[in-house]
Amino acid sequence: MRVIAGEARGRRLEALPGTDITRPTLDQVKEAMFSIVQFDLPGARVLDLYAGSGQLGIEALSRGAARCVFLDENREAVNIVMKNCKNCGVFDRSRVNIGEAARFLSACREQFDLVLLDPPFHNGTLESILPIVDKCVAPGGIVICESETKLVLPAEVGGLQLKKQYKYGKVLLWKYVRPMADAAEEEGEA
Repeated sequence: MRVIAGEARGRRLEALPGTDITRPTLDQVKEAMFSIVQFDLPGARVLDLYAGSGQLGIEALSRGAARCVFLDENREAVNIVMKNCKNCGVFDRSRVNIGEAARFLSACREQFDLVLLDPPFHNGTLESILPIVDKCVAPGGIVICESETKLVLPAEVGGLQLKKQYKYGKVLLWKYVRPMADAAEEEGEA
C-alpha cells in the first residue's frame, strides 16, 4: 500500500495485519476516488472516517488538502495512522482521533469539504452513518462512500444528493454533494 500522487507520492504505508480490523482500499479504487474529487482537493478540509491505516486521508493531504481529521475506533489503527502521517510528512496538517463514528459526528462542530467513508462492509454501517455525516458537510461539500456492489443507498440523505455511482469490480463508489444553495437557505434562517 502506497501514496499514489502528490507530495508524498510513492511513500509506503503501514497497515494492520489481517482484514478483520481494516480492509485497505485497492490502488485502482483509490485512484478512481481521487480522480472524482481532484479539482475539489486543493485547500479542502477533509474527514477520513473509519480511517484504518489513514491511506485515504493521507492521499488527500498529499494531493493538496489543507487538513484532515482521521477517526477510527481501534487504538492500533489510530497508532498506525499517526505513524503513517509522520512518515509521509503530513502530520502537521492532521488530527487523529480515536472513537466511535456516530458519537464523534454527533458532537462535531466542524464542517468538512470532503468526507471519505470506507466503513466495514456487510453490517449496515454506511446506511446508518450517512444521515449523521450530513450535518458535518459544508455547502458545496462532497461525501465519497465505498461499498460492496449489492448495497443500495438513497438518492438523498438529509441535505446530501447522490450525484453519481462508479463501479470498480466488486466495489461501488458513491458521490454525494451538499448543494451550495444550502448556504443561502441557512443565511436566510439566521
